[in-house]
Amino acid sequence: MSDVRLIRSGTPEFAEFLDLLDRRAAGGSSDIEARVRMIIEDVRSGGDSAVRKYTELFDGVRPRSLRISSETIVDALKSVKKPVVNALQTAIERLTTFHSRQKEESWFFHDGGAMLGQVVRPIERVGVYVPGGKASYPSSVLMNVIPAKVAGVSEIALCVPAPNGEVNPYVLVAAEMLGVKKIYGIGGAQAIAAMAYGTKSVPKVDKIVGPGNIYVATAKRMVFGAVDIDMIAGPSEILIIADKSADAAFIAADMLGQAEHDELASSVLVTDSAVVAANVRKELARQLAVLSRKSIAGKSIADFGAIVVSEDLEEAARIANRIAPEHLEVMTEHPMELLPKLRNAGAIFLGRWTPEALGDYVAGPNHTLPTGGTSRFFSPLGVYDFVKRSSLLSFDRETFNSLADAVTAIADVEGLEAHANSVRVRLGKV
Repeated sequence: MSDVRLIRSGTPEFAEFLDLLDRRAAGGSSDIEARVRMIIEDVRSGGDSAVRKYTELFDGVRPRSLRISSETIVDALKSVKKPVVNALQTAIERLTTFHSRQKEESWFFHDGGAMLGQVVRPIERVGVYVPGGKASYPSSVLMNVIPAKVAGVSEIALCVPAPNGEVNPYVLVAAEMLGVKKIYGIGGAQAIAAMAYGTKSVPKVDKIVGPGNIYVATAKRMVFGAVDIDMIAGPSEILIIADKSADAAFIAADMLGQAEHDELASSVLVTDSAVVAANVRKELARQLAVLSRKSIAGKSIADFGAIVVSEDLEEAARIANRIAPEHLEVMTEHPMELLPKLRNAGAIFLGRWTPEALGDYVAGPNHTLPTGGTSRFFSPLGVYDFVKRSSLLSFDRETFNSLADAVTAIADVEGLEAHANSVRVRLGKV
C-alpha cells in the first residue's frame, strides 16, 4: 500500500483532506441515479417479472420463487456452527436489553377542560435490507430486526441478495432466531423498489431500513416519500482520538477494522503525540501485511485514511466534531473528561478496552449509524425509528370558548375565512 498520509492540523494538506472526506460523502453520480430510476420504474410497473429480470442480470440466477423456501432455511440451520449460533444468541439478548430501554409510552395531561397528549404506536409493516455482496452480515439482521420487534412491528419482510442462488446460511439462521418469516432472495435497487411499491410476491411496506451499496442507498433516497427510510448510509468510517498513553497496536487494529469493509471506508487518527503518530504508522504497515483483506484495507487507508497530529486534545475534539464520524473512539488516559466536548458522532467508544468491533456485534447499542458527517443531525437506528406518534386533542365547550377568539384572530390575519368560520359556527355567529 501507499503510506497513510501523516499531516498536521491547520495546514493546507489538512484542509485538502477534510475536503476529500466531504466529497467522499457527496453520493452517487447522475449515471447511477438514472440507472436506479429505471430499475425502480420497471419494478413498479412490471412487478415480480421485473424483479426476476434484474436478479438474473445482477446475481446470475432467475429465481422461480422470490421467497426463500422453508427447506432452504432448514438446510441453513443444519449447516451452521454451534459456537456462532451461541454468539448470535448472546448478541440478541444484549441488543434486546439495550433497545428495550428506548421504548416510548403514550402520554396525556389535562389542561382545564382540555385533554392533550400523544399516542405512540408501532409502524405496521417494515422491510429490512441485508447486504450480501462482498460479505454477508448476520449482524445486520439483528441490528435492524430487534428494534423493530421491540417497538411492536407486526410484519417484517427481509430482502438479501442471493448471488448464484445462494444465501449466507448465518443470515437465514439469524432471521429464523428472531422469528422473521418472510425472507426474499433479492437484492439491489430492485429489492428496494419491490418493498416500496409491492409486487405479487413481495409485500408493500411502510418503512425500509438497512445498509447497502450505492445502488441500494440511491434507491432508498428515491422511494422516500412513498415509504419512510432510516437514513442514507455511506461508506463506513472511524475516527480515533489518542494521547501518549494509547497503544499503537490497538489503534492500528481498529483503523484496519474499518478499512477492510471496502475501499471507500475512512480511518482517521487524531493525536497530540508525534510519537504515537509515528508508531501507529509503523503498526498499520505491519498489521496490514498479514491481513486477509489487505488489498481492500490497503486502498482504503491510502485513499481515505490519515494520521493527524493536533496541538492538543481540545483541538482533537474540535476536529472530531467537524468530521462528525460514524464511529468515534477515545483512547486517552481520561476519556470521560473529553466526552462533554464531543458533540457529533454516531457512537462513542471510551477507553482502550472498547473497540468498535464490540459495538458491531454484541455490546448492545445499534451498529446502524449515520455516516458522511450526518451524525450532526441523525441518530443511530433505534426503537424510536419504528414507531409513529399521533397528537391527541379533546376540548369541552367552556375551554373551546376560552380560546375561540385567539383562533379567529390568527385565522383572519392569515386570510383563512373558513378556518375562522369553523370556530364561529360553534359560537352561533355564522
